[in-house]
Amino acid sequence: MISRSYTNLLDLASGNFPVMGRERRRLPRVMTVPGNVSEFDEDQAYSVSSDNPSSVSSDRMIIVANRLPLKAEKRNGSWSFSWDQDSLYLQLKDGLPEDMEILYVGSLSVDVDSHEQDDVAQILLDKFKCVPTFFPPDLQSKFYDGFCKRQLWPLFHYMLPFSADHGGRFDRSLWEAYVATNKLFFQKVIEVINPDDDFVWIHDYHLMVLPTFLRRRFNRIRMGFFLHSPFPSSEIYRSLPVREEILKALLNSDLIGFHTFDYARHFLTCCSRMLGLEYQSKRGYIGLEYYGRTVGIKIMPVGINMGRIQSVMRYSEEEGKVTELRNRFEGKTVLLGIDDMDIFKGINLKLLAMEQMLRQHPNWRGRAVLVQIVNPARGKGIDVDEIRGEIQESCRRINGEFGKPGYQPIIYIDTPVSINEINAYYHIAECVVVTAVRDGMNLTPYEYIVCRQGLLGSESDFSGPKKSMLVASEFIGCSPSLSGAIRVNPWNVEATGEALNEALSMSDAEKQLRHEKHFRYVSTHDVAYWSRSFLQDLERICVDHFKKRCWGMGISFGFRVVALDPNFRKLSIPCIVSDYKRAKSRAILLDYDGTLMPQNSINKAPSQEVLNFLDALCEDKKNSIFIVSGRGRESLGKWFTPCKNVGIAAEHGYFLRWSGNEEWETCGQSSDFGWMQIVEPVMKQYTESTDGSSIEIKESALVWQYRDADPGFGSLQAKEMLEHLESVLANEPVAVKSGHYIVEVKPQGVSKGSVSEKIFSSMAEKGKPVDFVLCIGDDRSDEDMFEAIGNAMSKRLLCDNALVFACTVGQKPSKAKYYLDDTTEVTSMLESLAEASEASNFSMRELDGAL
Repeated sequence: MISRSYTNLLDLASGNFPVMGRERRRLPRVMTVPGNVSEFDEDQAYSVSSDNPSSVSSDRMIIVANRLPLKAEKRNGSWSFSWDQDSLYLQLKDGLPEDMEILYVGSLSVDVDSHEQDDVAQILLDKFKCVPTFFPPDLQSKFYDGFCKRQLWPLFHYMLPFSADHGGRFDRSLWEAYVATNKLFFQKVIEVINPDDDFVWIHDYHLMVLPTFLRRRFNRIRMGFFLHSPFPSSEIYRSLPVREEILKALLNSDLIGFHTFDYARHFLTCCSRMLGLEYQSKRGYIGLEYYGRTVGIKIMPVGINMGRIQSVMRYSEEEGKVTELRNRFEGKTVLLGIDDMDIFKGINLKLLAMEQMLRQHPNWRGRAVLVQIVNPARGKGIDVDEIRGEIQESCRRINGEFGKPGYQPIIYIDTPVSINEINAYYHIAECVVVTAVRDGMNLTPYEYIVCRQGLLGSESDFSGPKKSMLVASEFIGCSPSLSGAIRVNPWNVEATGEALNEALSMSDAEKQLRHEKHFRYVSTHDVAYWSRSFLQDLERICVDHFKKRCWGMGISFGFRVVALDPNFRKLSIPCIVSDYKRAKSRAILLDYDGTLMPQNSINKAPSQEVLNFLDALCEDKKNSIFIVSGRGRESLGKWFTPCKNVGIAAEHGYFLRWSGNEEWETCGQSSDFGWMQIVEPVMKQYTESTDGSSIEIKESALVWQYRDADPGFGSLQAKEMLEHLESVLANEPVAVKSGHYIVEVKPQGVSKGSVSEKIFSSMAEKGKPVDFVLCIGDDRSDEDMFEAIGNAMSKRLLCDNALVFACTVGQKPSKAKYYLDDTTEVTSMLESLAEASEASNFSMRELDGAL
């Protein structure tokens, strides 16, 4: 059982976490996964035996987000609720199966008194299938306005906390509030979840540690996470004091989604640099191997709801909004900007670009108008008042310089604008301008394109060809999918001003072609396509959840689930000692680094303790002990000189010595090492250009290692070197392989697996067929040994009833069937075998003396 100290650590992390009483619960509780143990004291009372029947008959999707897709209003003392038709979380239902039940967990945008919360929760569950999360105002403020908006939001948009006033220094009490709030969401999810049948889809940066809470309670839960904001580069993200906690929490999901490849790449780089994880791409899918689980990476930009926009367009037409605006701006060319009041939207840069265009191209004075609509700020973000004042000052200056009676180049609207009126502005705008300096997705260009297409099946909107133009920042999430847009660096005001002129001056024919290209993409990659694609990938990645044995490890946010083959289990010392005693001919093959000697040890020579138990094992005539290592024969021969009867297979088996009294023999098929003269200059070239890398020259192999280099650059150089060496060595009898922070070139046919087979066959030829095999290793090269042992049975190199113990060090996916946690356990186990041998030898000596 995992240590319960996790609860205390999380309570410490929760700081001002409110006292949660045993409130009256009306929501149904359902079963937990068999074999999983709840780790939270306060949740024990709600745990129900897994023998109880499930309350859910089919798959169900639980969508967890900071806000429920609801509108709430209190009238005359009673609450009124309705769906928020503009909410993405409501719209994504269109892509999910019709028979799939959807349940929402989130908070309301309004405060509900504590005495009303039970009744409101029941109404929302019955009528909307929504489970509201309530928390005290002080916690809400620290969570949303504090950690989310003043820590995560700026950092994810590349704003470093240079000072307390600019960026905001890290405040641990805000982090504690963030953890506490995520835990409240977790408690609401477990009230309604059936982990065997439900999918859980968590949304956005507000709930980034929620996956750890859920995975800890339900090891096999099917859970996805989608980040709707940018994910910063590792150089920015690494400045976050809780960087590893958040990364590890996200990796407890099964699928992690991002809008663009850039955001996903930054996340993968952070996992590589901070956690040492490497990703793989297979058949078009990207995945991270994390303790036996494959965490999928999904790259899919969100889309818009075509039906919703079409509906709004009809209302706008009926209200006459479009006609009204066309009359108002008759004879003018309208550019449109619609942004939230946010320092990252680049609104002032857009105004400066408009000013630049009017200055450089006087023909647009009196004709071009920029309508800038500013939505209210979503929270108490950083420097909002300052940026608002800057925008207003720019508007006054530009209008003062270029305006005249009946004409203002900038129309600034900072009052609430209805969705119907926004739709009307889309219709009359010749170009939409988005100059955000960093943005997650921004669906404004998509909505504009659809509106300019007009009502499907209707020709009433435009008498001429359908056309639209976009000037879009290259730093927004939708930029990669809008290849017909004029992409700009918003910081370059002059270039952006020229882009505005180009967009307005372009021929109608080219505008039409660009519009058609965009509309084809937007209409086929809508929000339903996005949610359907995410669910399909989540189902694919979770398909083998119940084929592996899973259990939790770690405390606090270091918790992770280890998923291993059902036959993979810890090596029992009493069991192996018992089998060891019954065996007549034993082969014991031991790796060195990471098995007998810890990887991080400075002094690599074996301790006296290791030499003593190896010597004791060698005294048993039934034993054949071998050190099978990638190290050179000189160092291994020197270190194990005291153990005369220990065999050594050096350089992965190229050199073999059966005991200290015998000569080294060569097991490789070739003794021609002319290829080294080709390889060494290549490796030197990469070493000179890769700081922290080095070359290890062995007698039979050359190894380039980059353990101390920058992980990202080292990995890139390793891939490049691998391709380079494979091409120049195509006709040489060598194998080029990549390993953990290494690239190795060695003769073909040399591996720990082949030398293992040689040892077994040689022992059989000497009349000592092996009936007990113990093989222990920790890295990829040792997997060859484990595979060779399995093949040795089928090749009849071992006795028919041979007992085989292939054991890896550490709980990780392996071809071995057993594991030991670390080198200390390996040493302890070998000492137990040595004691068993000594006891047996002592008994034999007693018997000989009696005779």
